Amino acid sequence: LLFNMAATIDNSNAVQATKKKHLGIPEAVFVEDVDSFMKQPGNETADSALRRLDEQYQKYKYMELNLSQKKLRLKNQIPQITQTLEILRHMQKKKETTEPMETHFLLADNVYCKASVPPTDKVCLWLGANVMLEYDIDEAQALLEKNLSTASRNLETLEEDLDYLRDQGTTTEVNMARVYNWDVKRRSKENLLKSAAKS
Repeated sequence: LLFNMAATIDNSNAVQATKKKHLGIPEAVFVEDVDSFMKQPGNETADSALRRLDEQYQKYKYMELNLSQKKLRLKNQIPQITQTLEILRHMQKKKETTEPMETHFLLADNVYCKASVPPTDKVCLWLGANVMLEYDIDEAQALLEKNLSTASRNLETLEEDLDYLRDQGTTTEVNMARVYNWDVKRRSKENLLKSAAKS
């Protein structure tokens, strides 16, 4: 009995956590009954309701574009962090030796220069915005591992948000189609009634 209660509590917490995750993205409510939806304030005509739904859809598309750009930046950033971590690990192995490390570094696009790096316990990291700081290798490694885990977590969250956003966009598209079809049926009924009244 206690196990079942704990599972229920975990399930309800999971549902709440899912809603909190997408807190910034408004939920698109599926229009089950179009007649009652059209009686709501602001839905005086099918055109006004469609305009509001289209506006909501455009907002979802705009948010999706922004999140996709963030996702692309993160996908590019993660391999760079991983590569830098590998270099740091290699430097850490070499810092105990007395012989210099032979390497090539990028001067410009597709232009590399050969370099001989003496054993060192200091490295400089680009932090962005034209800022570079000197760190001990251990500090730099800890910082980059933290950045890598944060970037990976952010990428997962972004992918979940994008999935959620696509679902909301699809729901809004379906709502627009249902309102449009409702309006077509309403107009055809009116036309039938008018033609019946004339004859």
